[in-house]
Amino acid sequence: MNQPATPPRRASAAYRYLVVGVLGLLVGLIATVMVARAIQARQDPFPDALMNVMARQVQLLRDAQAQSRCSLADSVPRLQTLRSLSNDLDLAFPGLKDSQGFQQHAGTLRASLNQGLAAPPVDCAGMAALVEKLDTGCQACHQDFR
Repeated sequence: MNQPATPPRRASAAYRYLVVGVLGLLVGLIATVMVARAIQARQDPFPDALMNVMARQVQLLRDAQAQSRCSLADSVPRLQTLRSLSNDLDLAFPGLKDSQGFQQHAGTLRASLNQGLAAPPVDCAGMAALVEKLDTGCQACHQDFR
């Protein structure tokens, strides 16, 4: 009993469309990642890095004050780091270098840090006042230039 040979089945059109669609999505995803990385590579990480380090130093001052660790050993290294980093604000934001408002905010920050280093806070009330002054200056600048 011979059974008639069945012709080979061809893949349905729906299956081919599914394969081509998945392949298209995969190629599109890879292209999107490549474009996103190319755009990211063209951006300068220095401004964000500088702001992150400065924000972390202020947060460490705030944390020390919250833990009642308000000695000179806790505040002076942070203030020195902040003062040193504040010298690089013009390098981090070259487009704002000629802005009088930006220079005023940067100068105010530097002056606050100079005052803090000239007469470092010796108690938590002094540290709280200095941190509040730094926060206010940072917020004012970010409000004007972010």
